[in-house]
Amino acid sequence: MDLNKVNTPYYNDYGTWIRRQFPYRVQKISIDAGFTCPNRDGRISTGGCIYCDNRTFNPSYCQRRLSVSAQLAEGKQFFAHKYPDMKYLAYFQAFTNTYAPIAQLKALYEEALAVEDIVGIVIGTRPDCVSDELLDYLAELNERTFVLVEYGLESCNAATLQHINRGHTFEQSVSALERTHERGLLTGAHIILGLPGEDAAESLRQAPILSQLPIDILKIHQMQIIRGTKLAEMYEREPFHIYSVDEYIELIAQYIQHLRPDMVLERFVSQSPKELLIAPHWGLKNYEFTNKLVNYLKEKDLHQGQLALRNSE
Repeated sequence: MDLNKVNTPYYNDYGTWIRRQFPYRVQKISIDAGFTCPNRDGRISTGGCIYCDNRTFNPSYCQRRLSVSAQLAEGKQFFAHKYPDMKYLAYFQAFTNTYAPIAQLKALYEEALAVEDIVGIVIGTRPDCVSDELLDYLAELNERTFVLVEYGLESCNAATLQHINRGHTFEQSVSALERTHERGLLTGAHIILGLPGEDAAESLRQAPILSQLPIDILKIHQMQIIRGTKLAEMYEREPFHIYSVDEYIELIAQYIQHLRPDMVLERFVSQSPKELLIAPHWGLKNYEFTNKLVNYLKEKDLHQGQLALRNSE
């Protein structure tokens, strides 16, 4: 793909992409539908991922004690002041949102889509928790509404996946992405840079691997140490390197050069509540980080896909 066709001069940003999918503005509304994860409930492990605390990304209106419809109603009220013509995507975000019998999943998804002004769903899940039966249903659903399946991959490194207690393999990640893509569904993926044991060189080794997978939308987050997690205990006993903002910007700038130019980049950072965050303390909002990154890319004249295109020639 020619770099001139990328949405921005430097990377293929989600904001531009999503505006092309709908004739109106859309906003995700997060939902906590009461799920758990197989590495929490004992099916494959307990304790969950060593870094995870869902309070770091669940907004105030997202309460599992409420029904899906009620959470969406509160979310709509939360965002209503922004734009009068806003429509919404129901974002099944907390824990593993395909980890239940398919009849239960269908009921939850259909409940969300029945709410006024909900024009699609985004389903966050794990690569080891998607059956072919569920994907077939989502493919049918995709014929009448917007559907995005978002997988937490976190790493391509087998040792890292074991160390952070993910409980699935990278081979399972590849399989889930391919089976989802084969059905014409949009596939999203989530990656963390700076996981314990992974330095910048290891992250850059993984970028071309991800670029070859059928990923439509990629979220990239920095490693954060959250109070009360197993990772926080490990960090207290034996601190490991956490990127400064300048180091992370340099890494992202190198990383995205290895990604296909057509891969949509949704996020580069996560912003956890101050009271939960041990490190890093950058003092930047997401948009402030993005501005710093774009300025760096502009200064260095770096673009998404530069190295990916060169290596494919």
